[in-house]
Amino acid sequence: MKRVVLHPEAEAEFLAAARFYDAHQPGLGLDFVTEVQRATRVLVAHPRLGRRFSKRLHRILVRRFPYGLLYRLEANDVFIVAVAHLRRRPGYWRRRERRRPA
Repeated sequence: MKRVVLHPEAEAEFLAAARFYDAHQPGLGLDFVTEVQRATRVLVAHPRLGRRFSKRLHRILVRRFPYGLLYRLEANDVFIVAVAHLRRRPGYWRRRERRRPA
């Protein structure tokens, strides 16, 4: 079974989005976290489920929120490159696509 690993910047995006939603409406941040966790569980069970997004990446959408998880399949991991808002800053994550931080 593959494990999910987040790029440090993807983890920061995830936490920032959760804080934003919770500040907007208490409890909504927790709903966001729950939906991202659901999407990651789906990826562990079915890593090839996401649609091809670029040469190296796939994307799975997060229910209820305008976010997608951009990920790369590795030997033992599903490596999440970005927790990306679907309507902001297209392509900002591209520099993360090629390498995994040490």
